[in-house]
Amino acid sequence: MAPHDQPAPKSHRILIGPAGWSYPDWNGILYPAHRPRDFYEVTYLARFFDAVEINTSFYNPLRPELAAHWIERVAVNPRFLFTAKMWRRFTHETGPTRDDEKAVRAGFDVLRDGNRLGAILLQYPFSFHHTPENLDRLKRTFDAFSDYPLVIEVRHSSWAVPEFFHFLHERHVGFCNIDQPLIGRSVKPGERVTSALGYVRLHGRRYDTWFSDEPDLPSHERYNYLYSEEELEPWAKRIRHVSAGAETTFVVANNHFEAKGVVNALQLIHMLTGEKVKVPETLRHRYPQLEAIASEPSAEPTLFPLPPP
Repeated sequence: MAPHDQPAPKSHRILIGPAGWSYPDWNGILYPAHRPRDFYEVTYLARFFDAVEINTSFYNPLRPELAAHWIERVAVNPRFLFTAKMWRRFTHETGPTRDDEKAVRAGFDVLRDGNRLGAILLQYPFSFHHTPENLDRLKRTFDAFSDYPLVIEVRHSSWAVPEFFHFLHERHVGFCNIDQPLIGRSVKPGERVTSALGYVRLHGRRYDTWFSDEPDLPSHERYNYLYSEEELEPWAKRIRHVSAGAETTFVVANNHFEAKGVVNALQLIHMLTGEKVKVPETLRHRYPQLEAIASEPSAEPTLFPLPPP
C-alpha cells in the first residue's frame, strides 16, 4: 500500500474473492494435497475471503439443493456473500423461455432467501455489440430479473458510451469494470458505478490466448496469469473510487489457473486495508511472495527464501 493511498471508507463494503472454487489444479497448491473427510472447498475459502463468484450457474441453472448446501458451508463467515453468473442461455444464446427463467430463479431464490446473494452477473461475450436489437434484448432480461441485484459485464467498447451508463443507472443495474487483454475494441479499464453495486473483475492479460481458437489449447491457459503488485496498484485505486460511489463493491479475480487469482485477491485485500492477511498454508509455499503480507508465521519453513525487502 503506497503511503499516499488511504483505505476505502469503512461505510462502503469491499468484498474480495476468487471466481469459482472447484478446480483440479488447485489441489496441492491452494487446498491440502491430503484432505480430511470433512473438508469442503467453499468452507475453506470462506475463512479467507468474504465473497466468491459462482461459475457453475453460467453453464446450468443452479440447483436449489446445492445452493442450500453451500449456504450451510459458509456459515463460518457471517459477512460472506456469493455472486453468481447468469445462465448462458440468457447471455450467449437467444430465445430463453419462461421455463428457463423459472429454472434460474429456483437456485438464486435460495441464495437470496438465505441472505447470501450479493449480485447476479450478466456476462456477455466480446461479440455482443451495442445495437438496437441487443439493447432490446437487455431490456427484456433486466425486466425479467429486476427483483435481483444485477450487474452487467460487456467486453466490446461500443457499449462504453454515456447513454448506456445512463440506461443502467435508470434500471438500477451495476456495471462491471474489467481488466482484460486490450485487443482491438476491447473495453478499457475503468471505475464506473451505475447502481448501489460496484463490481470489478480481473481476467488476466494473456494476449496470446485470449482470442485463441486453437483446438489443442487448454481452456485454462486464457486465465493463466499472475498480476504483479505493480499491475494491481492502479486497480486498488480504481476499486477505492468505485467503492466511494457504491454501497457494496465486489472484486473478483478470474485468473484462476493454479490459484493465481487467489494470490492476487489476497494482495488486493492487503493493499486496500493496509493490514496483513491470513494466508492459506499450502498456498504460501507455492507463492512465497505472500509471506510479506501474511498475518501469521508459516507452520512450516517455505521452500524458497523470501525476496529482499
